[in-house]
Amino acid sequence: MTGTVTHDPPPGGDRPGAPLIVTEDTALLDDLLRLCAAAGATPEVHHGLPGPRGSWEAAPLVLVGDDAARRARGASRRQGVVLVGRDQDDPGVWRRAVEIGADHVLMLPDGEQWLVDRIADVAEGVGRPALTVGVIGGRGGAGASTLACALAVTSAREGRRTLLVDADPLGGGLDVALGGETAEGLRWPAFASSHGRVGGGALEESLPELHALRVLSWDRGDCLSVPPRAVRAVLAAARRGGGAVVVDLPRRVDEGVAEVLAQLDLALLVVPAELRAVAAAGRVASAVGMVLRDLRVAVRGPYASGLDDREVARLLGLTLVGDVPVEPALQRPYGTGRAPGVTGRGPLARFCREFWERALTEARTA
Repeated sequence: MTGTVTHDPPPGGDRPGAPLIVTEDTALLDDLLRLCAAAGATPEVHHGLPGPRGSWEAAPLVLVGDDAARRARGASRRQGVVLVGRDQDDPGVWRRAVEIGADHVLMLPDGEQWLVDRIADVAEGVGRPALTVGVIGGRGGAGASTLACALAVTSAREGRRTLLVDADPLGGGLDVALGGETAEGLRWPAFASSHGRVGGGALEESLPELHALRVLSWDRGDCLSVPPRAVRAVLAAARRGGGAVVVDLPRRVDEGVAEVLAQLDLALLVVPAELRAVAAAGRVASAVGMVLRDLRVAVRGPYASGLDDREVARLLGLTLVGDVPVEPALQRPYGTGRAPGVTGRGPLARFCREFWERALTEARTA
C-alpha cells in the first residue's frame, strides 16, 4: 500500500544519488537494503537523524522507518521523504507522516515494487526521457530499416546518446544492416523473462555497440517474440537514459508492437511514391493509428506520374516530413555496402540531420 501526502516531485530531478535510510528496526532495514539492492542503489544508513547540513538535506530520497518518525520531527522540511511501515491498520501513520513532512506513506510488503521504482529513479537519475522515434514501412521494401539505421547513426554522430531498437523479428536483424552481426552483446531473446523495471544503465552496457550507438536486435535463433511486459520494461529502460531512441517497426500490430507504439513520441511512415504503395500505407496507418499519437509520412521516390510528396501526404491524411533521398550505394544487400548514414555526407545524412533538428526543437518547446 502507498499513499500520497503531497504531490511535489522529489528533489534531485536529473541527478543520481544515494538514498538515505533512517530506522532502528533491523527487520525493516533488511527489507529496505534488499529493495535498494534490487534497484541498483547503495544507500546511506542512520539510526537517527544525520548531523546538521548532512545527508538529510542532500539525499535525493529519504526513507524513514515508522519507528523513527518521532525522532525525525525536528528535521528540516524537504521534498522526497517517504515514511515506511508495516501496520496497514494504524491510523496514526498519516499524522506522523504530516509531522515529518513526508511526501508518501508506504506499507510493506504491498508497496515494494513502487519503492524499487522510486529508488531506481534516484539511483539512475531521472531527467527528460529520450526522444523516441519509430520508423515503419508503408509496404515491404519501402526502405524503413535503412532510414531507421541512418537516423540512429546520424544521432550518434552528433554526440547524442542513441539506442537503435529492432522491433521486427522477421526483418533479418539491424545488427546485420550495420555490419555487426558478430558483435558481442545481448539480443532480444535474453530479455524475454524481463518484467517490472529494467535498469537503464545495465541495459545499455549489455547491448552491442556499433557506430557509437547501442543496438538491440534479434539473434539468428528460433525466438520470434518476447512477452509484451518484457517489451514494455526494456523500452522504458531505453528511454530513461535520455538522448534518442529509434525503433524499426514491423507492419503488423500485435501486443508487443502495441507496447512499443504506446511509448513512441512520433513515427515516420516511409511510403514509396506509387499508388499501390500509398494504398498499402493507408492500411498500415489505420492499424498503427489506433495506438500511436503522432504518425507522419516520409515519401521516397522515384515518383509515379501525377504523384509528388505533398500529394502522397494528402492522400494519407498525414503530416509530411519530407522526401527521403535514395542513395544507390545503399541499395545493395546488407553486408555488401556501408552502413546507412555512417559517413555523415550525402542527401540521406542531410535529411536525417534536418529531421533531428526539427524534432528536437519541437520536443524542447512542447
